[in-house]
Amino acid sequence: MTDPQPSENQKSRVTLWQAVKSTAAAAFGVQSEDVRQRDFANGNAGSFIIAGILFTVLFVIVLVVIVNLVLSQAG
Repeated sequence: MTDPQPSENQKSRVTLWQAVKSTAAAAFGVQSEDVRQRDFANGNAGSFIIAGILFTVLFVIVLVVIVNLVLSQAG
């Protein structure tokens, strides 16, 4: 008996960490074409939705902290 070989799709499946990195790169406009094609071909929509929500929440928190620091220094 031989073990079945994983299909090409299973071998190159996008992990949650890759989705987070891809989301950050896309948000800053530095996403490569190869990675974008890999994401569309092998990515799971749920991973990218989670990564996008996490990125957005973190981005808003950082902006609020920066604004509060600037306002506290100004007055």
